[in-house]
Amino acid sequence: MKAALHNLGCKVNAYETEAMEQMLIDDGYEIVPFDEMADVYVINTCSVTHIADRKSRQMIRRARELNPDAVVVACGCYVQTAHDAGTLPEDLGCDIIIGNDKKHELIELLKTGYVQEISDINEGVHEYEEMASFTPHEHTRAFIKVQDGCNQFCSYCIIPYARGRVRSRSLDSVLAEAHRLAAEGFKEIVITGIHVGSYSYSPAARDHVSTEDRKNDLLRGHMTHSQPHSEDIDLIDLLEDIAEVDGIERIRLSSIEPRTITEENAKRLAAIEKLCPHFHLSLQSGCDETLKRMNRKYTTEEYRRAVELLRDYFDDPAITTDVIVGFPGETDEEFEKSYDFVKSIGFYELHVFKYSKRSGTRAAKMPDQVSAQNKQKRSDALIALGDKMSEAYRSAHSGRTLSVLIEESVTLDGADYWTGFSKEYIRVNIPYTDTIHAGDIIDYSIV
Repeated sequence: MKAALHNLGCKVNAYETEAMEQMLIDDGYEIVPFDEMADVYVINTCSVTHIADRKSRQMIRRARELNPDAVVVACGCYVQTAHDAGTLPEDLGCDIIIGNDKKHELIELLKTGYVQEISDINEGVHEYEEMASFTPHEHTRAFIKVQDGCNQFCSYCIIPYARGRVRSRSLDSVLAEAHRLAAEGFKEIVITGIHVGSYSYSPAARDHVSTEDRKNDLLRGHMTHSQPHSEDIDLIDLLEDIAEVDGIERIRLSSIEPRTITEENAKRLAAIEKLCPHFHLSLQSGCDETLKRMNRKYTTEEYRRAVELLRDYFDDPAITTDVIVGFPGETDEEFEKSYDFVKSIGFYELHVFKYSKRSGTRAAKMPDQVSAQNKQKRSDALIALGDKMSEAYRSAHSGRTLSVLIEESVTLDGADYWTGFSKEYIRVNIPYTDTIHAGDIIDYSIV
């Protein structure tokens, strides 16, 4: 039996797609590219924008066209939200639809008659869905998903409805995966989730055992953690424990919220030597009035203070962010405030998104929707600013020696290079030599 998978959306989706791929491999399936003939097609859908919804439907129908006799499985955020809203097309062509807390049942569902299995993710109590990715496609870094769900309910965002409330993965499970990935040769771990800063886990009391015994238990798959904890564990505790895993040389955070960065947390983060000084600190707007309509739970001054703390405790950290333009009610004056604030922070990278109306969110019903023309104009202006800031940050590292994790060899303008990323996530190209190999971490002076 052959199976093909297609992922849409975020790194969390990608992690879960890899986990489902491993389930299929363990059950005897051969994995083939999605555009080839397969017996089973799995599409992990996305619903972050209406365009993502459309792409999800297109890929489901594409699977049916590739093999009309195949079992087509659709899972993830689009089918979850469309099912809950009663808008999932009856003629979509799925044999199985799986919501955002049932992906771990994929093999069972394939064996029990191609049933639909989706529940309301926003009703009742949902436990964290244990899914470990055993087939990371990256050669040098691997993602570990540590939590799911979001309790923030930003007025523009469908994700809390698609993913449900916050659930956190046990410390033991996270560390077991970190030890396994280290044993497989991965040197960098990227911590990911839907709202990573909300990670919180309450461990059971444990008897003390030696560090070596705990490590051996983890490698054998026994769920014991590397340090006994008697109190609730937050994100910083988790990072401190992962840093103790031998073989893991770098820890990178996928994203965090401004209110995660308190003085105490910044101090503790800076004490984790393996932590990369690269922080994706979500902004969305640099205007307080717009932030309030977005239901973002911080002000621009609180955001600025978080950035200042990171820059106080880290040596020129890379600060990246997301900004939405054209949010309902955003006037020219509000956009100028946002633009000026973004410019004053001086980000390394800026990801700009034009507001997309999502049915079922409060923002979709707000008055004063911004025209597509104005959204495009504002997007173009911020993208141009982001390009300038990114170039300035990279230029500021000229003459410095950076620690580079080598990923692969490439040919650029007829010359061969090794390419990789610094701790700050600056891409570095190094002239090719056979003394360097993928997975090496080397110090390289930037010119």
